[in-house]
Parts: sequence; C-alpha cells; structure tokens
Amino acid sequence: MGTAQRKRLRKVSEKPDLFDQLPDDLVLYILFKLSSSASCPSDFINILITCKRLKQFALDPLVLSRVGVKTFAVKAERWSDSAHQFLKQCVNAGNREALYTLGMIRFYCLQNRGSGASLMAKAAIKSHASAIYSLAVIQFNGSGGSKNDKNLRAGVALCARAAVLGHIDALRELGHCLQDGYGVPQNIVQGRRFLVQANAKELALSLRSMLTWKPQQHHVDEQQNLHYACSVTGTAITGFPLLSDFGCNVPAREVYPDPVNEFLKEWFESRRGMLDHGLRLCSHSGCGRPETRPREFRRCSVCGTVNYCSRGCQALDWKLRHKVECVPMEQWQGVLEDGGDNGIGGMVEIEEGADVALVE
Repeated sequence: MGTAQRKRLRKVSEKPDLFDQLPDDLVLYILFKLSSSASCPSDFINILITCKRLKQFALDPLVLSRVGVKTFAVKAERWSDSAHQFLKQCVNAGNREALYTLGMIRFYCLQNRGSGASLMAKAAIKSHASAIYSLAVIQFNGSGGSKNDKNLRAGVALCARAAVLGHIDALRELGHCLQDGYGVPQNIVQGRRFLVQANAKELALSLRSMLTWKPQQHHVDEQQNLHYACSVTGTAITGFPLLSDFGCNVPAREVYPDPVNEFLKEWFESRRGMLDHGLRLCSHSGCGRPETRPREFRRCSVCGTVNYCSRGCQALDWKLRHKVECVPMEQWQGVLEDGGDNGIGGMVEIEEGADVALVE
C-alpha cells in the first residue's frame, strides 16, 4: 500500500461521526416521537443495541413514558426477567400501557393479585380504557377473592366509564347488563341501543382496517376471491363475529389484536402457567382470562360446556363458533335461570359445590 493511499485512509478514519455532533436534546426529542410508533418489540431492541448513546437515550424516562403498546407485545414463550425489568422501567416512567400490561400479567399469570390490580388501577386513573374494562370484569367475577367479593354495581360503573372512552367490549357489556338487569335496574330499550352502537363501532373498525390491511402472499388468492365484500350467506365463510347482525361477513382475522390477551392465551396454552385443578380459561378464543377460583365464570345455560368471564365474551364467541356447537344437555334443565336473549344462549352461575355434571 502506497503512502498516498495510507494518508487517504487515515483522513477517512479520522472524519468525525455526524451522529455524535447532533445535540442531545434533538436525539432525545426524535426518540420521544418515534417510541410510540414501533410495530414490534424488535424495533425498540434494535435501537438499544445500535450504540451506547442511543441506548442511553432510549432508556430515558421521557422516551419510556411514550413507548407504544406494540413494543410490549412479547410472546409468552420469550418472557424473561429482562422483559419484566423493562416493563417495570416503563411503569416507573409513568407509561400507562406498561401499567396495564404488567398489571394483567401479574394478576393473571404471576398470580400477584394485589400488585396486578394496583397497576391496573393506576392505568385506569390515567383513563386507559382497557384497564378500566379489565377492572370491571374483576368486579363482576370477584376475581382473586371469593364469590362474596363480587361488586356488580362497581362493575357496571367501570364499564360505563370505559364505554365513554370508546371501549367496544365495555359498551357491549354495559348493553347486556342493562338488558338483563345485571347489577343495574333493567332497561331493555337502552341496553339494546348500546348493543347496536357496539355493533356499529365494530363494523366501522373492521371496514377501516380492511382499507389498510395487506394480506400475506399465500393468502392473496383466497382474499381476492372474497373481494372483501359483504356476504348475505353468512354461514359459508367464517367472518368477523358480530357483523352478521348487519348481513355482512368480513374475512376472519384480528381487527384489533390485543397483545395482552394474546399473551394470556399463549401463557396458559403453552403450559408455562399451570391452572389449578378445576380452573378454566374463558372460552372466547380472543380473551385468555383464567378463573382464579373454581366455577368463577358463568357457564352457557344451554349446553354447560363453555364458560365466559363476561357477557361480552359470550356474545363474541356465540357468533364466532358456539352458535353451531351449542347443544342442549339434560343435566342442565334443572339449573336454567333464563332462556337467553336474541337467540344467544344465556349464562347460568353455578354455586360452589353444586351437584351438576359438567362435560369436560
């Protein structure tokens, strides 16, 4: 190598890094703006491993307070102490998504009921709709305690608050409560009005998602055949659960996937979190909530083979699959409390120690 070439290489190597010349405030502001737009956990991890300076700024409380929900979408099989510590850092920074996510994981998966409920309550104070709805489900079922710990009025009040914030499941649950007189004076007209509003919001959300969703290559032909259109046949194609009420059928997929519910489902289905004897998961495939005591969830009053943490989950699962699977069973005829509504099987609450043969 000649002398001139060595000098050129030395000049190149001595050229200052432009990134190092950026002001700290500017880098911090950029990360603050981008932290909520990560599409998966690896997007944020890539920032941490790029260089020491980026890692330092990425872990700044200002940035952690804005980290989005998709950054917390860790798979249950990859749960570790480092993931737990990262969530704790975001919680300490005041991130409400982290408060809700870690609260749900601690309450249901790690069985740290007090800490989990406390974190969800902090997220609820910050007007996190999903946290408020989750607390409502806990109140309805008395989760983490005994049957005497149920507080139906508190559950209805929390559902109302979450519904005001735009939570569709909470609006649906509130509609069922009013329609059935569950925890609130019965008002069938207002209850059905809320159910129609929930369906309308579901339809709008689905249609909006259809405009932006890009199917994977191996599903392109299938989706093109469907034409993303409304189908009056309904039964030929499995579609979005509640939209058949409007004569529509949208290709089945997660329109608004909740990473927390996915985590709960994977946690217990992978046997990483073992359920005690006699405990079951909510039968709605998109929920993942487990019972915290035997017979906590109410069962379908027609077949008795499925159980749900809420009427909202029952309504979703009914349209998704249970409508074609539900078969009356003789051993349930003596414990029916109601005959259901609008063609949806009702739910019956089983007393602890009741002598009822359940189909396993």
